[in-house]
Amino acid sequence: MKKRTVSQNMQIAILLLPGLLVFALFTLYPIVRLFINSFFEWDFGSVLEQKFIGFENYKNVLNDKYFRTAFVNTVLYTAVTVPAQMAIGLFVAILINSISHFKVTFRVLYYLPVITSWVIASLVFKYIFNTEGLLNYLLVNIVHVADQNIRWLDNRWGGLTVAMLLGTWKGIGWNMVVFLAALQTVPTELYESAAIDGAGAIRKFISITIPSIRGTILFALVMLTIGGFNVYTSIKMITGGEPGHQTDTILTWMYYKAFSTGKFGYSAALSFITAVILAILALIQFRLMKAEKE
Repeated sequence: MKKRTVSQNMQIAILLLPGLLVFALFTLYPIVRLFINSFFEWDFGSVLEQKFIGFENYKNVLNDKYFRTAFVNTVLYTAVTVPAQMAIGLFVAILINSISHFKVTFRVLYYLPVITSWVIASLVFKYIFNTEGLLNYLLVNIVHVADQNIRWLDNRWGGLTVAMLLGTWKGIGWNMVVFLAALQTVPTELYESAAIDGAGAIRKFISITIPSIRGTILFALVMLTIGGFNVYTSIKMITGGEPGHQTDTILTWMYYKAFSTGKFGYSAALSFITAVILAILALIQFRLMKAEKE
């Protein structure tokens, strides 16, 4: 193999330099600066002169009952929406992969929610589940199964359930596309051999399909877990964290502490606590998938 000359290495370095500078300036520097500021008293009253307080911001986050509520809500949202999206998305992908006509049409139809604006979708769901919304109108005035309007969004679990329904509905199309691409790489000879041996559809799914797309399952699991912990728009638009911050998630609580109360140091510490949690979850997921593969 021919080695690159010094001139070629210089050309490569020059081509990469602009991109590396942009990455360092707009990605690395803000992360490092935010990490440093998480150890300082940083709020509206100390923008120009910040006092070093060590791990005080981290202690305040971990001792905050509202953070614990937001954390539980985020974990619950992720634990419900991620398996639901993956299971339904994989089921739809298998159905589409098994048909010979209208594959493109079905893919487009299922992918439409993915490209729908989160703001618009959230407002539609809020209109449907609002106390004076469409669902209550149907239940009370059309099918007469309720005597009065149900306050779906006025309690913690009702608001979170609506947000979970929206998150699941929005994510099915993405999972369908990812799993459909993976299914199309599985050799058909494996299914034919299994059929000759008398294997049924369920046995083929467990013994052939799942092992063949294990890498895609891991990819989807990690990406969706990160997305679940980053849920913001739907909660902000549907419940706004109410009642009493009971439906807040990590990001909505972080936004409130930073821009409503001015606790930027607190929010910086919260962001890195979240990053550490996500890194640990991703590591656990990789370890589990590796153990199952071995």
